Amino acid sequence: MRCPFCGNIDTQVKDSRPAEDHVSIRRRRFCPACGGRFTTYERVQLRDLVVIKTSGKREDFDRDKLERSIRISMQKRPIEPDRIDQMISGIVRRLESMGETDINSKQIGEIVMEALARIDTVAYVRFASVYKNFQAADDFDKFVQELRPEQPNEE
Repeated sequence: MRCPFCGNIDTQVKDSRPAEDHVSIRRRRFCPACGGRFTTYERVQLRDLVVIKTSGKREDFDRDKLERSIRISMQKRPIEPDRIDQMISGIVRRLESMGETDINSKQIGEIVMEALARIDTVAYVRFASVYKNFQAADDFDKFVQELRPEQPNEE
């Protein structure tokens, strides 16, 4: 593993242990050249996934990009970071176990929205506002109205 500080390719692993989600290995590393210490994570990757965008463009699946978008929607929400990590790992496992290497971005968005809806409604609406490309306040209003259960008419 290359040292992020000096670029030395001969770094040493000082400690390895399962990460909190038990789906990855956390390794503490040391660079003998500059004395820098850093952490890496190692995960199992079942297959290389390719995302097919709505424009037809193809790009490699990026777990970090998925994680960033989910974390943005969950900013300042009372959700444990471990729970978010578990959700992201679950989404990635689900994508990898679908049996397809090519996955539509729309399908990924639907899976993320499904997971967010179970955890936090506010994060779900935030993610949906970007995913569904809301243009005006009315778009939010219509979406939130669909979330609310029917109220019985009081007479």
